Amino acid sequence: MGGEMGKGSAREGLERAKRSRRAKQVVLGTVFLALLVGGWFYSLIGYFIPLCMVAGVGLASVRGRKWCNWMCPRGSFADTYMKLISPERKIPGWLRGTPVRLGVLAFLMAMLAFQIVRLWPDPYAIGRFFVILLTVTTVVGVFMALFLHQRAWCSICPIGSLSSWVGKDRYQLNMEKDACVNCGLCAKTCPMQLAPQEMKENEAMAFKGDCLKCGLCVKACPKQALRFPG
Repeated sequence: MGGEMGKGSAREGLERAKRSRRAKQVVLGTVFLALLVGGWFYSLIGYFIPLCMVAGVGLASVRGRKWCNWMCPRGSFADTYMKLISPERKIPGWLRGTPVRLGVLAFLMAMLAFQIVRLWPDPYAIGRFFVILLTVTTVVGVFMALFLHQRAWCSICPIGSLSSWVGKDRYQLNMEKDACVNCGLCAKTCPMQLAPQEMKENEAMAFKGDCLKCGLCVKACPKQALRFPG
């Protein structure tokens, strides 16, 4: 009886957390669309990209990859809109492995540096390049969502990768191992397809730096085995 009550309470808490997160993501996802379209008419809008880079990595130094949860406009766009077209397949492990992420980061950063130097000091031309870069990477993200998962782009996103590496030891998810029953509900609700229950056997869970600190796994756990600091 107590176990059923615990599961019911966990479900209710999870649904409330999902609704709150979804409401924020709808707003930010719609803002992303507006910025993407608006950037083609007013190129200075493109400068919100470096602002997101600074905000994401800066927050990661304190709270891990929390920016990517709902504060990232494109992440919210993915969970709000791309989820509607995604088969939500398993993201291959190699896709978010260090070699691939480093390759994507190096390529995009090199292109960014080259274009800024080439277009300097025209702020409108540089802003237009940011808009083009955002559009192209969003198209790539849409195709990845069509064939894999709405958050597949987040596995190789340069800002996400940097945030993952910078914040891997910040605001970590903790587990009370004796309470965990390996039910797998935490993995089912994770937007990044992580498996928190793996911490029961191995504290250094694979891709732990990619945890978005959304708290959905904490709410989903019927045994209250998961928690964040504070």
